[in-house]
Formats: sequence, structure tokens, C-alpha cells
Amino acid sequence: MSGPGVERRPWGRTRDGVGVELFILTNRGGLSASVATYGATVVSLRAPDRQGRLDEVVLGYDRLEGYLNDERTYLGAMVGRSANRIARGELPVEGRFHQLACNDGANHLHGGWRGFDKVIWAAEAAPAGRVAVVHRRLSPDGEEGYPGNLSATVTFELTDQDELAIEATATCDAPTVCNLAHHGYFNLERPVRHDVLGHRLWIDADRVTSVGPGLIPTGELGAVEGTPLDFRTPALIGARLGVADGQLALAGGYDQNWVLNRAGGAGLALAARVVGPETERTLDVWTTEPGLQFYSGNFLDGSLVGRGGEAYGRHAGLCLEAQHFPDSPHHHGFPSTLLRPGERYRTRTVYRLGVEPG
Repeated sequence: MSGPGVERRPWGRTRDGVGVELFILTNRGGLSASVATYGATVVSLRAPDRQGRLDEVVLGYDRLEGYLNDERTYLGAMVGRSANRIARGELPVEGRFHQLACNDGANHLHGGWRGFDKVIWAAEAAPAGRVAVVHRRLSPDGEEGYPGNLSATVTFELTDQDELAIEATATCDAPTVCNLAHHGYFNLERPVRHDVLGHRLWIDADRVTSVGPGLIPTGELGAVEGTPLDFRTPALIGARLGVADGQLALAGGYDQNWVLNRAGGAGLALAARVVGPETERTLDVWTTEPGLQFYSGNFLDGSLVGRGGEAYGRHAGLCLEAQHFPDSPHHHGFPSTLLRPGERYRTRTVYRLGVEPG
């Protein structure tokens, strides 16, 4: 495809024979993103370095089969109906108890065994004038144990400011919960480096939701000061992974929810910045969400063979998942994920790519 716009093409079939499509978005500067209808998944994101050379900055697979065979990493997908963990899969909604699928040991994770990441979404290009694709699906009452029908829409837009903007909305016909998040794995040095430990990270957060066994929040908002979780001053991701710390030990590295300071109040606020060590590519994360789950790819073990035949080893990519806090239904002090009929859920996160000045 030449010039900015949206290209739509077939991209294989699921094991049930359902067709999957791929939408390729390209902005005026040549930045491109490919989004599949399977899992509303960002398959590819190509961004320029300082010399203007375009390279992949997210982990992904060359073909649909890679995603169909990947049971656990949520590589580039939209996760829901509720992102992150819910203890014991027990979901209280306005006095009623619902048992969710337990797909992470004794707990519920990212929507269950067949969450939003493993279904086909209906999709179409946005009206002319926008380089965007709109995904829609109806999550039926009882799916993975969730109550109520939930109608969800996710729009992926590529702007001429080199931003991938992801906006999601949802409505329901019965009280339920909704907490959608993009689960992309970034590596700003690809294909130069094989891990993200040399990336420099800043997160605008004074606290994290402290966790216990199973990475379930205790309810305490722990201060980051004096711990390896303090990224208020930019630090190398790998610099403190070896420090003796209870939260790092439980997660096997970084896999915590940072409580964003959000000095700007409502609307988009800058939450995090990542800088690659050699390309000096930058990634700024802006979001309307109260939390940011930073995951350093601890459980990647080289068994997954990704784009170009490359095995994704430990720390091959990092995730910055803007969302409400994990296990929110069990903690009245956390921002609520409850959604009622007549209300509209809305979230917006913008991943802005660039290079360091100079």
C-alpha cells in the first residue's frame, strides 16, 4: 500500500474455519500498525529510528497459527471482559455471586480460558479521514461466568503524530464488570537486542497495589520509595531485578500495578516513558486509566517462536497495560469496575512513538 490509509486483507482461518482479517494502518510518515480481527490483536507496529529506518517495535507472529497456538502470553491482544486477576474467580456484583473461570491456578486472569483475546471481532475501517479500524463484539451473558450481555467497541487509530490510539467503550443489559486493556509487548531495540533490560523506564506513580501469593492484591497501596519499584526517576529495567524484594520475588520480576498520580485529573495523562538504549526510540504512554500494569516478560522462556523465526526468551518484551486495578471487585477502596445498564464504559490509551531529541 502506498501513502496513508487502511488496507484490508484476509489473514487465514481459525480451527473452526472462521475467517480472520488483517487491517493495515499507515500514517503520512510511514508508521504502520497491523490489527487482526482475532483477539483485536496488534500484530505489527513499525516505527522509525533516528535515521528514519522502520523496524518492528512489538513482539508478534508472522502468521495466524502462532496466535492460535499461543495459550498464555496474550501477545498484542485486547484482554477482557476484565483484565488482570480476580481472586478465586469469585465475582460479587451488587449482592450476587458469580463464579468465573479459573485459568491462572486458583484465580481468574484476563477474562478466562476464552476471553476477548481468543474470539473473532467484527471490524471495519473508520470513515474516510481517519486511519483507523473499529472492532465490535457482543460478549453474551454467562461467557466465562460473567453476568449480562456486554456490547464492546474498540477503535485503533494511527495518527500523524506517530501515535497508536486505542479507545474502548462498552454497554450492558445487566450489572456486570468491565476492565479492558491492550496487552502489547514492546521492544524498542528490535531486532538489535534480544531483551528489554537496557531500556530506560519512567512511571508517574508513588504507589503500587501490593500483592500476595498468586499476585492477588492485599488491598494495601505500597509506597515505591526506597524499593526497586520506584521509577519516578528514569531507571534501567534490568538494574534492580536482582535486588532482594518481596514484591519482585512473588512476580519473578516486574509484574505489578502502579497507581498513577494523574496530576492532570480527568482525561488523558502521561503515565510512562520508555527509551531504547541504542536506537533511542521513545514510547510515551498516555491514558485515562488509574493504573498501569508493567510486566517485564518474566514468563517468556524461549519456547515461543515469533516473527522471523526468533525465539522469545525471558524479558524479550515489556508490557504497559493501562487499566483499572487487579481484583477490584474485592476491594472497595479501589476504583470500581462495575458497569450498570444505562452507563457507558470508556477508556482511552495512546502509545506515542518518537526518538530522543539531539
